[in-house]
Amino acid sequence: MIRHVSTKARLHSRTDAVRHRPLRATVQVGGELLITAGVVVLLYIAWQLWWTNVEAGAHHDDVVSSLADSYVSSAPDGTAAQDRDAQTAQQDDGAEPPVMDPVAYGEAMGIMYIPRFGEDYSVPIASGVGLDVLDKLGLGHYPETGLPGETGNFAVAGHRQSNGKVLDLIHTLVPGDELYVHTADGYYTYEYRDQEIVLPHRTDVLLPVPTRPGVEPSEPLLTLTTCWPRYGDEKRVIAYAVMTSWRPLEAGPPAAIADRVAEISRR
Repeated sequence: MIRHVSTKARLHSRTDAVRHRPLRATVQVGGELLITAGVVVLLYIAWQLWWTNVEAGAHHDDVVSSLADSYVSSAPDGTAAQDRDAQTAQQDDGAEPPVMDPVAYGEAMGIMYIPRFGEDYSVPIASGVGLDVLDKLGLGHYPETGLPGETGNFAVAGHRQSNGKVLDLIHTLVPGDELYVHTADGYYTYEYRDQEIVLPHRTDVLLPVPTRPGVEPSEPLLTLTTCWPRYGDEKRVIAYAVMTSWRPLEAGPPAAIADRVAEISRR
């Protein structure tokens, strides 16, 4: 049996198709836009969490090598074993460590070594904590805080997951870990004590004695600040360390970083 579709029914079907065509086109375009937006977001995440680390890491290596070269060229003559022993003995006898002069904003001022973060961990320290410094130069020194070896609080900031992720492994530090700051004057050794998580407005962690306003400092401290949680920035994680020793440049690096310093110097 053959059914005949009336002209009226055919016209009604065509009318429905025409009526729904803009809706289908809108849905199709919307879907394509969502897919494109998703691809853009994924590319941005890849750029932020991968490429910025590659790019910044290479720049950090260049800056560290340049600093190390400048320290070698500025070191006084006479680094024979007996001279090193004399310098080290002077340190052990309680000689005050030198305090470097402040440097201009954005200028590199030292190298940080943290063996807990890996045998090859060595990143530059520069003056300032603006993104133009942190994105390119590694660790940034809060200019209002102390300097390496100075009684008080030498405080620095660094990124957690991007632009070199210089403080990504801050949560792995354990009490007793040693952190080393290398400057043109020598090597400052700090011992990690503890850390805490605070809200971003807690600037009291940068005080000469962190979180204790009005208290006079009695020892050189080091404070590291970065974002928390690891893939967010709702709060800040603050790590505290205290200086335990200092070695003049002529005495050579502490044993724990000697190989890394030598490797950098050979570049």
